[in-house]
Amino acid sequence: MGFLVDLNYLYFAILTTISLLFAFGKSYVVTNPLNIEQKLRLEGIEALWIVIFSTGLLALNTSGFIDLMAIRLFVIEGLCLLAIFMTSRHPILGWASAIYTLYIIWLIIGCSYAPSIIYGIRVILKYLFPLLIMWVASIAVRNHEVFIKACLGAILLAILSIAFSFIPQINILVPGVWWYGTARAVHYISLMILCLSFSFYIKPKWKYLILTLTFLLPCFIWVFRSSILGSFIALSAFFFIKHRFRSIPIIFSLLIIGIVAIFTIPQLHEKMFKKETEISLQDFQEGKVTAQDINTNYREYMWDILYNKFYIGHEIIGSGTGNIQHYMYNNSDEFGGIKIQHNDYLQILCDNGLIGLIIYLSVIIFIFIHCFIVYHKNQNIPIKICSLTAGASILGVVATMYTENTVNYSMATLMMPYGFYGMMLGLLEKQNSKHAV
Repeated sequence: MGFLVDLNYLYFAILTTISLLFAFGKSYVVTNPLNIEQKLRLEGIEALWIVIFSTGLLALNTSGFIDLMAIRLFVIEGLCLLAIFMTSRHPILGWASAIYTLYIIWLIIGCSYAPSIIYGIRVILKYLFPLLIMWVASIAVRNHEVFIKACLGAILLAILSIAFSFIPQINILVPGVWWYGTARAVHYISLMILCLSFSFYIKPKWKYLILTLTFLLPCFIWVFRSSILGSFIALSAFFFIKHRFRSIPIIFSLLIIGIVAIFTIPQLHEKMFKKETEISLQDFQEGKVTAQDINTNYREYMWDILYNKFYIGHEIIGSGTGNIQHYMYNNSDEFGGIKIQHNDYLQILCDNGLIGLIIYLSVIIFIFIHCFIVYHKNQNIPIKICSLTAGASILGVVATMYTENTVNYSMATLMMPYGFYGMMLGLLEKQNSKHAV
């Protein structure tokens, strides 16, 4: 088994070598995703983007002292910077990019009053990843064939990951290759929305509806509450973008389905509420369910300690970037060995205060509004699919940040919505340049 885990070093070396070749401009000939009888020559930056975007589910974790997942994140960020400086194209810089850059600057400022610069840098690198992904996507994707190729690659790898997850014993052949189940479930939220978007614009419709269900089901089978919540919010956002206020009955129906699921699926009901409480659907209807009845797996105890220790008294600017990680890694015994807070919003509040949280949420709000506007103003189908997917998936994914370590799993979680948004910007730039000519 140790040998199989060590193979992840080989997989990492192969992926990195291929990516470097593309980053330095090596073109690549592939089958045209829109016409299998035709060939398509990809520029180096286009091929690099397809590799990065479609392999986000590969964690390549190892059992040794080397944290290959962290190294892989750092390498991808380096490849993104290399691609940005190697190509003649420029990233599409808009309000979302400007606000996110302001957030990174605020994190850097937060390092000046943090107890550990090292942990501060680690946090900054995790939050820098989505911004770089957004920039590279806007550079690389100027043609809809590249967009489709990247999407199909991501879907194919995700289907493979599901197969390895549910076929008995087969997953032991690839230990550490895939991200944790929680990260995969969040990743599937974006692909669920993508396939649902495809079903409205690409035939055969039934195939993409089946894929939509395929990516929705794992979070229920695994009973991951964070991704279940994220999926319902993403679906609600999808229909709101598509149908505006006419979607309210659909959203209300989704809410009813979600509530019924909590009380009718035994595993979900058991995980949702504390064992010592007997909660029924009638209790919920009568307003007898309180926050104290919800089972947080002792996270509430941990959150209270961190909130009182690092947020109270530092409400505006926080106690320093990376402070939460620094404390938890050095005092993990206090939390039963847990080293991550399972709440990214709490981490932002404690580390960077209300200013940090407001800036970060402003990015999300702007992206959603921009996607909503683009979807209804633009008639280009790839752009409509991109805007619909980016706007809905980003709300679903950031919802999981409340009870999950979504930022820690950036490659598998945040790459998707920010990647779709960046691809939308690139396709818009190509369309606008054509109109200008």
